[in-house]
Amino acid sequence: MEQRILILFAHPRVEKSRANLALTRSIPPHPDITFHDLYERYPDFNVDVAYEKKLLLDHSVIIWHHPFYWYSAPPLLKQWIDMVLEFGWAYGPGGTALKGKIAFNAITTGGAREVYSREGYNRFTIREFLTPFDQTAHLCKMIYLPPFAVQGTHRLTHEHLLQKAGQYSQLLLRLLEGRFRPEGLQQYLFLNDWITQTQDVTI
Repeated sequence: MEQRILILFAHPRVEKSRANLALTRSIPPHPDITFHDLYERYPDFNVDVAYEKKLLLDHSVIIWHHPFYWYSAPPLLKQWIDMVLEFGWAYGPGGTALKGKIAFNAITTGGAREVYSREGYNRFTIREFLTPFDQTAHLCKMIYLPPFAVQGTHRLTHEHLLQKAGQYSQLLLRLLEGRFRPEGLQQYLFLNDWITQTQDVTI
């Protein structure tokens, strides 16, 4: 089944981020992909709740795209969650507006993949740090997928960044075409692995 994708992009200093500039430039120009830059639209943090709700209703895949600031997200994305996902609409009695929609995080981290582990410098895995997003999606009856992550960004060469950006583009195109089963994607630690380990295969 074909999907419509909403990318909720939250980066307060995107002009300083090689990784996020590469990722956002790789987004295919497709009518069913909406790129929504929260910091550009809401520099005063005054989120238009009605507008954001309509965007959510109009799309079937929701991507929280952000840098991994202090093991979480920039403040405007938290503000968006606090204001838009209202009781009685997104969760709670009668709160079924987002039921069955797909959600996941697309993140960039300065630390490499190996430092996010029980034995690593950061002591916890990326998926453990993303538990609040996981539970938020669960509470809203959404389907939460593994993250897409570009890690070790400070040491990535231009060629490696382009490679990661290409993976993001491929991911978006696959999601658009609906060539996947959500339960099949849960076997991967990262959606990057789905892209790199499979070719034209329905998972």
